[in-house]
Amino acid sequence: MSKSSAHTAPRTHRFLALLWPALALLACAALWTATILHAGAERRRAEEQAFKEADAYAEAYEQYVTRSVAQVDQITMQLKHSWEHARDRSLIENMRRDGMFTDAAFVNVSVIGPDGAVRSSSRIHARGLDLSRTDFFIQHRNAISTALRIGTPPPELDATLGSILRGTILFTRRLDTPDDGFDGVLLMAVDAAYFTSFVSSPTLGPGSLLALVGTDNALRVEQDASGIVRSMGAASLLPANADRWPVARGVQLVDGQGGFADGEPRVLGWRRSSAYPLVALVALSHTAVLEAADAYWTDSRNHTLVATAVLTMLALGASMLSLRAAARARERAEIQRAYRTATESGNDGFYMIAPVRDRKGQTVDFRIVDCNERGAFFYGSTRAQLVGSLISAVHHGKSFDELTANYRTALAVGFHQEDRRMPDNNRLNIRWGHRRIVRVGDNLAVTLQDISERKEHESQLARLANEDSLTGLPNRHWFLNFVPVALARAEDGDHGAALLFIDLDEFKQVNDTHGHAVGDRLLQLAAERLLSQLRPGDSVARFGGDEFVVLLSPFDSDQQVAIVATRIVEAFSKPFPIADDQHMIGASVGIAVYPRDGLDAATLIRHGDIAMYAGKAEGKGQYRFFDPAQSNILKTRTQLRQRLLEAIDKRQFVLHYQPRVDTRTGELLSMEALLRWEHPQLGMIRPDEFIPLAESSGLIVPIGAIVIDQACAQLAAWRAHGAVPVPVSINVSPKQFLRGSVQRELEDALARHAVPAGLLEVEITESAMMGDQAEILAELAAIRALGVKLHVDDFGTGYSSLSQLQRMKMDVLKVDRSFTAELGRSREGTVFFQAIVSMAHALGMEVVAEGVENEEQLQILRALKCNEVQGYFVARPLPAAGIAPLLEQRYLFKEALAA
Repeated sequence: MSKSSAHTAPRTHRFLALLWPALALLACAALWTATILHAGAERRRAEEQAFKEADAYAEAYEQYVTRSVAQVDQITMQLKHSWEHARDRSLIENMRRDGMFTDAAFVNVSVIGPDGAVRSSSRIHARGLDLSRTDFFIQHRNAISTALRIGTPPPELDATLGSILRGTILFTRRLDTPDDGFDGVLLMAVDAAYFTSFVSSPTLGPGSLLALVGTDNALRVEQDASGIVRSMGAASLLPANADRWPVARGVQLVDGQGGFADGEPRVLGWRRSSAYPLVALVALSHTAVLEAADAYWTDSRNHTLVATAVLTMLALGASMLSLRAAARARERAEIQRAYRTATESGNDGFYMIAPVRDRKGQTVDFRIVDCNERGAFFYGSTRAQLVGSLISAVHHGKSFDELTANYRTALAVGFHQEDRRMPDNNRLNIRWGHRRIVRVGDNLAVTLQDISERKEHESQLARLANEDSLTGLPNRHWFLNFVPVALARAEDGDHGAALLFIDLDEFKQVNDTHGHAVGDRLLQLAAERLLSQLRPGDSVARFGGDEFVVLLSPFDSDQQVAIVATRIVEAFSKPFPIADDQHMIGASVGIAVYPRDGLDAATLIRHGDIAMYAGKAEGKGQYRFFDPAQSNILKTRTQLRQRLLEAIDKRQFVLHYQPRVDTRTGELLSMEALLRWEHPQLGMIRPDEFIPLAESSGLIVPIGAIVIDQACAQLAAWRAHGAVPVPVSINVSPKQFLRGSVQRELEDALARHAVPAGLLEVEITESAMMGDQAEILAELAAIRALGVKLHVDDFGTGYSSLSQLQRMKMDVLKVDRSFTAELGRSREGTVFFQAIVSMAHALGMEVVAEGVENEEQLQILRALKCNEVQGYFVARPLPAAGIAPLLEQRYLFKEALAA
């Protein structure tokens, strides 16, 4: 080597030693410049996005608030109209009883009279309060405007309604008299949180704020990120000038100085309501807004630091050729540590799998060449124990075959993943795993994730979706999905299937009279008893309420199905013991057979339902197979119900009156109002043709109200024409009585027609008095307080006892016609009637004999000292026009007396 060359080589190396660090320095400068510029751009983009989001949220929130207030505005307008036209002092109470204002958001709805006293209110204790000195009352009284006023509860209410109205927004509206005079104020107090529930706090992010501010009063409602709602006097985070923004809408950054009370900067968007004096505000935390940008800066800075370190190392490596081997060794060690850190810090198991081949090159097994501690834990082992193990040593039988097949697939195509139930092995610490297999060279990288909790959750969701939580039986959803599969199986097997639709006959009465707890326990016992009557292969589900469905498949004949149905009916005819009581309910069963009665689930269920109702109509506690004629009966019943609805709407009902006279003198003492349906096309329809349908469908309640009104109207008409009417008794249905509205309907009708309460009497059957004794006694006392007499109708056919009659304090006992018919036929009939008369007189009750058909019965009743009689022997039911002569005649069987 020449001297020149000897000098050139060192110079070249020195030049390269300086060149590589210089290039690394330039590259690092470029990286840091790009990182800083990009981070700044991300920060600006985040702020711009936050401004857009705040503006969009504010706009949406303003629309939500405006719509919500508009709904309140509309409700108050409707209430104003109802009050000004009806003047019903119980308007709010009646509306609440009918289901209005039950939402917790409606804290209080009241009508305040012109004197400031609460006239009607959804809060009973609010009636009678004096609110005449409140600001809103004075403002509405002095200003003729009927516009909605929005404000906060005034301090004057702290002593009365403070605890109720705290945290509410008051909406008030002036009430006018017909000549536009001041008639009071309508007040509606709505929970302030109702107007901040526009969006959940987690959606807006930490540090966020949602607020509603009044522009012409001290209204302030806000909700922070923790979901806490502050209103009015509570400590507010809002800036002091939150209700005086210079423009109707806008967005701005409010820093900690002179801004929010907690000193946190926020991006604030606001909108003034287009219809109401309100400002909707949405504040997003500036810190949270920049969180992603700051995270990006942190990640970019860390990555750039790593890149700088790498460039520096490369430059030093290039400058220090003598240390190349050591640098490479250190690099391999760093990579190894990074790999180990990455795999050990995760929750997933990680394995490196190598194929084990025989002499022919065929893969016969796999070996675990590396794994992390988490992966070893899944197999109940340690890393040191597991590494080097063959797959055949940790998986056996079918599990080994399936796993190696998946490994071979991944070796062939490069990738495979699956969810797998792990083998039942006490050694394993995982039940379900998600395995992801990736080919790396000639080896496999396997990631195993524990998804046991997710699978368990999915299993629970499936169970909840298909199981009735009360009885533990499959539910309607499961049954509707199961039946098509079962029918397809029946078709493939060329055999039949039968659907049994089961309804508990008296369940509703038990549930109403003894409470839902007893009703729930009864359903559980019914499910257990039903299961005990079925074969192991039969399927049963709770279809809803007190209805169950059973699918019998396979079966040989209708007789076999009838045997099962008979067993079910007989099983349910036995009492159910709950606590110290025995409850009798019974069951009705409707049967639809596949494929004769239907080819799909919906048809079979419908036809089973029709058959069940057909059985109920003929008498409960029996089973019926579906007959196509039953559909026509159901259709006729549906048509009759529709006609009955039209009759209620068009008032097609008329009353006939059957006299009730003094047993000894024949003097007309009272009349029973009997309902008739006068259809414009079908003519006069008898009660026994429509009353049962009215009872079962609940239409008897509005029909009963019509009877009360027409009876009072007829009494008023007789009085207006100069007649001296006698009291009229009306029959009250058990459903109508148990609903608790009879007293109010009687009071309203008597007042509306100006009829004295003494001219109206109420007849109640014994079954109507079965239930909550306290409620029944309260209703009877309320009716008696009006001055209306109470009759026990059809005595002897129900469940009354002597102690019950004593508690009820009824005025008249009407003995059923079946007992009157026995008079003169047998000594026992007379003795039994005498016992009833003696008992009633001992309780201070008068006795009326129903169904008196001949003079012999009348003479016996006189001897038994029965007070009054009623029946065809006295007079048949007559229309109102035929009663007028009887009111003048007064004595209806003078001839019989003379004889």
